[in-house]
Amino acid sequence: MTVSVNFAILSDPHIALPHTIWDNPNRFHQVEISIPTLEKVFAELEPLDLDFLLIPGDLTQHGELENHQWLADRLRQLPYPTYVVPGNHDILHPHPGDRTAGISDFTTCYRDFGYGDPLVPYYCCEVHLSIRLIGLNSIYFDDRGQQTSMGRIDETQLRWLEHVLTQHGHETLLVMVHHNVVEHLPNQSQHVLGHRYMLENADELLSLLHQAGVRLIFTGHLHVQDVAEWKGIYEITTGSLVSYPHPYRLFSYQTHADGTTQLKFKTVRIDTVADVPDLQQWSRDWLGDRSYPFMVKLLTHPPINLDLAQAEAIAPQLRHFWADIAYGDAQFDFPDLPAALRTYFQQFGAVDPEGNGLPIDNQAHLIL
Repeated sequence: MTVSVNFAILSDPHIALPHTIWDNPNRFHQVEISIPTLEKVFAELEPLDLDFLLIPGDLTQHGELENHQWLADRLRQLPYPTYVVPGNHDILHPHPGDRTAGISDFTTCYRDFGYGDPLVPYYCCEVHLSIRLIGLNSIYFDDRGQQTSMGRIDETQLRWLEHVLTQHGHETLLVMVHHNVVEHLPNQSQHVLGHRYMLENADELLSLLHQAGVRLIFTGHLHVQDVAEWKGIYEITTGSLVSYPHPYRLFSYQTHADGTTQLKFKTVRIDTVADVPDLQQWSRDWLGDRSYPFMVKLLTHPPINLDLAQAEAIAPQLRHFWADIAYGDAQFDFPDLPAALRTYFQQFGAVDPEGNGLPIDNQAHLIL
């Protein structure tokens, strides 16, 4: 029997009602257009025959309960099921604050979007015939109730996952989690600027998924379009809807009678919203205008270790470096940089281990 499923992913929408927006002139993402951008996506998805929509975290800007409630109400109006998981912006503390959501608030608010038990912040549910979605919670709090910088799947959740993988091993299993499990940037799990986007115990999770034959993980958090692979497991991370290039993804998943399985996907980008007729150029410039401190930090930290004067001289040449990474499928060559730096930045491109171009971040046909 052939099974065909069509679904979409949008990530990190950072929903913020106007009166909840904090003034931060150095912010990379444009929460001011979070709602118009989301509505534009919903309008473009409306005529499509979707089976479901996935949103892998950072649903709101700062975990505001009213922003969560607004989004949940809006998702209930969609003609297809939607499934969500929390991001680091969604649950700032384990218990409710005056205006922010705690863990139980989140699961209760999104009870129609995956969470069957409001006391458990992870789930497994059937999204299509013989296809199950595992929604994991990677938001972790230390003994003082402070959110840790890296994500983590706690021990109770891991033991639950082991049981789920055994119980449903005959079905196709899709995994959605906010933090990256597979590295999308060179040495991401060890780099001072990259490690906080990773899952601290990624190795343990990957081992469980690999043993169970899971092939697909969907993540967000990093605000880039990228596809990474580890031992046959593909992790597809989707950029933020409020960051350049304002992308979402469309997927077609098919299993055939002969046992073959394939996944096709493509990126769609929002080009215009109210008051911003050329969103792509405006947003790229926005990111470039704010990139200087980030690039100086990258250049002065390991493994580059330039002194501050050198970094400040080179940083302007890298103004659009992060925007190009976010867009996906970039190829980098900075001929005016010293040879060692030129080689270092080339590895951030969409290349295979031998350095050959591998443009699969935005459109691909994967045989699983």
